[in-house]
Amino acid sequence: MFARITKYKMKAESLPAAMALLEQLKPQILKMPGVVRFINVHDDTGAGYVVSLVDSQATSDANQEMVKAMWANFADFLEEPPTPMGFDVAADWTA
Repeated sequence: MFARITKYKMKAESLPAAMALLEQLKPQILKMPGVVRFINVHDDTGAGYVVSLVDSQATSDANQEMVKAMWANFADFLEEPPTPMGFDVAADWTA
């Protein structure tokens, strides 16, 4: 499994609208090839991370254009461009 972890910074005042848009995009996000899990976290300043678990790095890399298109929907809400990084998943545990 592979994790794409993306750091982002939204304009704090835009968080409600951005989260509403995120909810609208949920079906599209979850239908992307290979997506196993999608987690979005943020604080009240608008700083946050998206953690997307995908079946492989190859799948994650193949999804890059779709991911860029998804982020484009948030252009008016972002203070700066998102910064993605990729990692092999060493553990994915639940209690």
